[in-house]
Amino acid sequence: MKPFTNLTGTAAPLPLANVDTDMIIPKQFLKTISREGLSKGLFYELKTNQDGSPNPDFVLNRPAYAKATILIAKENFGCGSSREHAPWALLDQGLSCVIAPSFADIFYNNCFKNGLLPVVLPRETVEQLLEQAGGPNHIFTIDLAAQSVTAPDGRVHHFDIDQGRKSSLLQGLDEIGESLVHAGSIKQFEEQRKLSQPWLA
Repeated sequence: MKPFTNLTGTAAPLPLANVDTDMIIPKQFLKTISREGLSKGLFYELKTNQDGSPNPDFVLNRPAYAKATILIAKENFGCGSSREHAPWALLDQGLSCVIAPSFADIFYNNCFKNGLLPVVLPRETVEQLLEQAGGPNHIFTIDLAAQSVTAPDGRVHHFDIDQGRKSSLLQGLDEIGESLVHAGSIKQFEEQRKLSQPWLA
């Protein structure tokens, strides 16, 4: 997993509440366990017209936001089913951070497992950031170590995050990576157990 430290980039405004995981990545794109290529299904019903052509009004189809690395949305982002393909699709699009007033619990947890930073800020603050992201200057800076979001107007907004999850993101460690950090201790324990309790081997 790629470490998340500092990120400066374009923020795309998605002023929608209750964006569920089926909206993020519809069920027809869940037939793969590969994390690559899922961006084609990301927000498919929003970004694609009925004839299959791109919807020019959808934010990520606009040239100014084509390379966005930050997404700003409204409350309860990631609700619905617990598909891990949702953070995979966002990451495959190039998005590394989602800012919202609240997230669905399972989606929020899945973000950390895959290196996607979910930032929770007050609703009023998010409304201001959505407005700025829709303006001519939509460059934001996320500093995970400082737990801050710097908006285009220069204001710095601080967010809370579990310190264990913060440490894992900064180091680029998922749950398996965290276990491997203690590989030496695990091996030592197993060797000692074989000597003291050989009947369990």
